[in-house]
Amino acid sequence: MPAEMTVHAKLTDIANNLWWSWQPEVDDIFRRIDPARYMELSHNPVQLLKEYPPDKLEKRCREEVLHSKINWAFRRFKEYLASRDTWGDTHAGLLNFRPVAYFSAEFGIHESLRVYSGGLGVLAGDHLKSASDLGVPLVGIGLFYHEGYFSQSIDENGWQQETYTEVDPETMPLKVLKGPDGKEIVISVETRHEKIHARIMHIMVGRIRLYLLDANIPQNSNEIRSLTARLYGGDQRTRIRQEMLLGIGGVRALEAIGINPRVIHMNEGHSAFAGLEVIRHRMHKDGMTFDNALRETAASGVFTTHTPVAAGHDRFDGGLIDEHLGPMGDALGLDHHGLMALGRVDPQNHHETFCMTVLAFKTSRRANAVSNLHGVVSRKMWACLWPWRSEEEIPIGHITNGVHVNSWLATQMRVIYDRVLPAEWFLKTGQPEVWAGFEQVTPGELWETHQALKARLIVYTRNRLMKQAARKNASDSEIADLSELMDPQALTIGFARRFAPYKRADLILHDAKRLARIAHDANRPVQFIFCGKAHPADEIGKSILQKIVKLSETDEFRGKIAFLEDYDINFTRHLVQGVDVWLNNPRRPLEASGTSGQKVVLNGGLNFSVLDGWWAEAYDEMNGFAIGDGHIHANDEIQDQRDAESLIDVLENQIVKIFYERDTDDLPQSWITRMKHSVKTLGWRYNADRMVMDYVTGTYIPAAGGESAEMRMMP
Repeated sequence: MPAEMTVHAKLTDIANNLWWSWQPEVDDIFRRIDPARYMELSHNPVQLLKEYPPDKLEKRCREEVLHSKINWAFRRFKEYLASRDTWGDTHAGLLNFRPVAYFSAEFGIHESLRVYSGGLGVLAGDHLKSASDLGVPLVGIGLFYHEGYFSQSIDENGWQQETYTEVDPETMPLKVLKGPDGKEIVISVETRHEKIHARIMHIMVGRIRLYLLDANIPQNSNEIRSLTARLYGGDQRTRIRQEMLLGIGGVRALEAIGINPRVIHMNEGHSAFAGLEVIRHRMHKDGMTFDNALRETAASGVFTTHTPVAAGHDRFDGGLIDEHLGPMGDALGLDHHGLMALGRVDPQNHHETFCMTVLAFKTSRRANAVSNLHGVVSRKMWACLWPWRSEEEIPIGHITNGVHVNSWLATQMRVIYDRVLPAEWFLKTGQPEVWAGFEQVTPGELWETHQALKARLIVYTRNRLMKQAARKNASDSEIADLSELMDPQALTIGFARRFAPYKRADLILHDAKRLARIAHDANRPVQFIFCGKAHPADEIGKSILQKIVKLSETDEFRGKIAFLEDYDINFTRHLVQGVDVWLNNPRRPLEASGTSGQKVVLNGGLNFSVLDGWWAEAYDEMNGFAIGDGHIHANDEIQDQRDAESLIDVLENQIVKIFYERDTDDLPQSWITRMKHSVKTLGWRYNADRMVMDYVTGTYIPAAGGESAEMRMMP
């Protein structure tokens, strides 16, 4: 009979699989071992356990009476991994033989694994988590960034400063893959002048395997070793090399591991070179011509485009393509113009640059935008690729983004869900009938739960502000004043976005005097929490950020506007779980989808947004608030003015009014009705389980040749 595993061994086993990151009860076990240190370590249990050897951990677990909780968590973890009674077993069994390979430049799974920058990465992380919960056969492919994305600080002038800190892979739940000979498995990608080598690092996300390529190895020159240092860092030369490693290197890594994917899913154009490597492989292994290999590869390709902004689509000039893709072109039997043609809208236009998005469209037969409106915009944007089709016939559909419920739902709210929704509701979040029971929540219970979450957010905000002030050498009295800043009872509005100009973070400041009057109303106060990062090269975005920071420091808005620096997943969790209202005001139609507001929905907050992205298809007048009427003026300045006026009018005359209408028990009954309606009608539609199920049935199974019936109309 095998010996019983020690507490340390059980927790180490759990910590080495990111499954724990969406299990609040398990996360709480690690937290209770050493709350202060766990927070300092960005909630990284692997690093925490390295500081607690078995004897020390055993003592601490006895003090906290954790043994039964640990045994329960360990059994649940093993049962989760062993279960074969999943949605995927029924609906995606075809993929067990050859899985989906999901390529993404970033994965936002947890704050301790800093290989993400924002929404695209968090979406990819949620995709993996839901694929795991649903039992969908899928593997993830990405890059391991030793310095991740930058940490943000705001200087005395309100200007964003960026710093990078190297991460030690030994403190992560990462394993370097080795061959039978015990040596690291290393793949390589050729350029005209040198090879780029990379080792393969492996991390488990529940049932899903995520492989991250790392170029920081001795086989490379110093320049190449720094290739995977920073996410979205460096110049065009760095970018094309990163994307070669992700796409071409990613396919070669799968081959080295022994995985032959049935479907290649490219999450944005960064990984489009993957299609070229698949084509090369089919030509070399199966003796196909280039045209036949392209046709076969495209038939099993899925491409998700995320941006309607032209600048968001990577383009490279002919010199960079020849230097880096030349060997690939040779292997494909293509000369320079033939290779460039794959990334050009007009193959005959020798002045056109090489676009990764164009390549992705040409190497996949199934392409989708990430919301209904984004689908319309994408078909219009890329109609040039199919000039013989009408705009309505352009082969770009849409699968609206969703968020992973267990990752973003507050523990306090989950108590309510468990009481009013069916048993094991969390296994069926994509089914609308599961959410109908939310109407049974009593108003007082929902409101008090929300108030507790908001109070936690206010405390968190104060602590962040105090740390920011201390870093700037503020006096003790100034720091002490911040400990009482902001009002837990006031209407609290959150704004957290990348500070790109089109997201218009400063739109609400168009009429600062009126805003100040609304915010300072003695009986109906309003306060705002802003956060977000501007790209290091985006000077306009940084100036918008500076404008808000400076305004928050004025007497007029002190305590009414707070800017919190260094936004990350942990910060997101506090914000989306605690705000009353989530503000989103991009210039329509430039928001592809947006998912932060969906996280707010789960926790009872209401959305206040321009009718763009997911909100354009979700808003029904009773589940939140709208800015504007969805019409777009040809002049951006006029459009901005219209939206600014609508924003302030709706805030003052609808949101503030309804929020502060109270009954004799001090409950805002009309507001609570909207909260309940929002959760019931939006929770099932805008979650990642529904999204992944849509990908499986709408793209993966068809791309894998698994449809049982399909009828084509005669021309």
